Amino acid sequence: MLVRIVIGMSATGLALAVAGHRFWHISRLVRSGRPAPERLKNLGARAEAELVEVGGQRKLLRWTVPGLAHAFTFWGFTILLFTIIEAYGDLFDKRFAIWGFGHNPVLGFIEDFFMVAVLAALVVFSVIRIKNAPARRERASRFYGSHTDAAWITLGLIALVMITLLLYRAAQTNTGDFPYTWWAFASHAIGKALHPLGAGVNSDLETIFVILNIGVIVGFLVFVSYSKHLHISTAPLNVALSRRPIALGALDKTPDMDMENVSEDTVFGAGLIEHFTQKQMLDFVTCTECGRCQSVCPAWNTGKPLSPKLVIMGLRDNMFSQASRLLGRDGSESEEPETLVPHTIEPDVLWSCVTCGACVQECPVDIEHVDAIVDMRRYEVLMESRFPSEAGLMLRNIENQGDPWGLGSSKRTEWTESLDFDVPVVTDAIPDDVEYLYWVGCAGALDERARKGVQATARMLHRAGVTFAILGPKESCTGDPARRLGNEYLYQEQTKANVETLNGVGAKKIIATCPHCFNSIKNEYPALGGHFEVIHHSQLLEHLISAGRLSPGRGYQGTVTYHDPCYLGRHNRVFDQPRSVIDAIPGARQVEMRRCRERSFCCGAGGARMWMEETIGKRINMERTDEAFTTGADVVSTACPYCMIMLDDAVRANAKEEEVRVLDLSQLVEESLSNPAT
Repeated sequence: MLVRIVIGMSATGLALAVAGHRFWHISRLVRSGRPAPERLKNLGARAEAELVEVGGQRKLLRWTVPGLAHAFTFWGFTILLFTIIEAYGDLFDKRFAIWGFGHNPVLGFIEDFFMVAVLAALVVFSVIRIKNAPARRERASRFYGSHTDAAWITLGLIALVMITLLLYRAAQTNTGDFPYTWWAFASHAIGKALHPLGAGVNSDLETIFVILNIGVIVGFLVFVSYSKHLHISTAPLNVALSRRPIALGALDKTPDMDMENVSEDTVFGAGLIEHFTQKQMLDFVTCTECGRCQSVCPAWNTGKPLSPKLVIMGLRDNMFSQASRLLGRDGSESEEPETLVPHTIEPDVLWSCVTCGACVQECPVDIEHVDAIVDMRRYEVLMESRFPSEAGLMLRNIENQGDPWGLGSSKRTEWTESLDFDVPVVTDAIPDDVEYLYWVGCAGALDERARKGVQATARMLHRAGVTFAILGPKESCTGDPARRLGNEYLYQEQTKANVETLNGVGAKKIIATCPHCFNSIKNEYPALGGHFEVIHHSQLLEHLISAGRLSPGRGYQGTVTYHDPCYLGRHNRVFDQPRSVIDAIPGARQVEMRRCRERSFCCGAGGARMWMEETIGKRINMERTDEAFTTGADVVSTACPYCMIMLDDAVRANAKEEEVRVLDLSQLVEESLSNPAT
């Protein structure tokens, strides 16, 4: 008995010392980042996230088979904490039973059930990893670039935990020390196989396997602290500290760009690892290397060098390599650190991102890849003046002319000239009899194809009796392209000017056609004093139709596939209203693309990519349009001017403009009205 205790407790003490030192080291690294006190607010939503995402495994279960396997493993380890208590108790007393549970057969059944379930899950994980082996599928594998050897070691250690646990419990059934009846079915079944060995041998086996069980458990603890499976301990905390309700929509905390508060020591963005926040540092050590983000990234899927997973892994490696400097050891604080770009993150990687948010949406541990990428872009643009040359023209146009094309404010009302009714242009204040201010957006006002969608929207609003006015020359770019590119200063200058204009005319309720404008005014302008009620035109169309103020007709007869704009769908959760509009058209048959709703594939225009050349790999808009073609639809409908332009370009590049049309929702509704329903 004494030998059991000495061996078991010595191994435990040593493992706790080694793992504890490692965890303390990692916590110091994470805390070396910039504080993020806002992540400690809204505790109710954070508690809900723990229950739903950690306890309920919601994100993991989106992928049914691996999700179920992971859920059984997670809950297996949670429930089997009871067996760890029993194993340590067994060191001191072979008849040990947990106080309060005694010999309850239900607990014995649950323990055995999860032991078997975890072993079954390990088989599933093994099959998945073999099937997706990077050596066999290269970039096509979501495990490409992951540390797969560590994953196999982890699977082996988990298997050993379960096997040694089952064997020591099985031996106990033959010594009379097992606290549970036949309800512990797996333990008793294996015990029958060991029964012929006799009570003495089973007693020795019990001692051997309980010590081995404890040894594997504490060894696994040490291994986890030094491997990518650190997420077992950090993921719950990372989920709790993520942005709520979703880590999309607005970017993280708006930095102070007031020049009165800027000194020579001020740093904008992230050029060194310590420029990231503590939450971002926690992101880096929480990455599971599962590759779900990589598998859905439009850049990676079209041959670009950007993998959200590899970005996070690279930043994690940089953080660990800079540990001595970050923690101020060995005089290393005097060393000159290398900037993240290009030494850790290649420029082509950084500028390939379309900020679509697919990676954030898919990540099971709530890593916020987009914020990290935009922070590095901010440093490159504002501190180093390094960015793609073609983007420079777009930034100058916004700064000098108020739009990315540089066409100027005088062109902003030209789209109204073809309308057969007057659209009021606000000069001083919005008239009392006008319900909405229509924020047209740069693309809707200035691009010929996008104008058609805006004109159709205006006609639908007029037909439904909705009163609205526009700012005309007073309207200016929201700053979204500048912000996603990394020019935070220009974004904030645009925002301040627009907020002043909107407040000056008394804007309260705003309609936006462009999801990027919609997202900026709704989610990001409040940080700089702009508080407005904003509705997207797809939402308003759905409301007008459901209220009977607009009745689609039978003028359109055909098949429609709807493309979810990233900044309307993933970023703002507007999925159902556009589809309800299409469903309300009697002659429209709706078909979905394979990647739709939360998993919609980007058109390639976001993240200011609209104004940058796409020279690496396949064009993202071509990939998306090829997917639309597979549905057989004769109309690809969307609710974003950027998406219209990108998808229409791809249709024309495929010489299919006679077969497939790209239409805004408003255009589709308007076409249906050419033959009113009876």
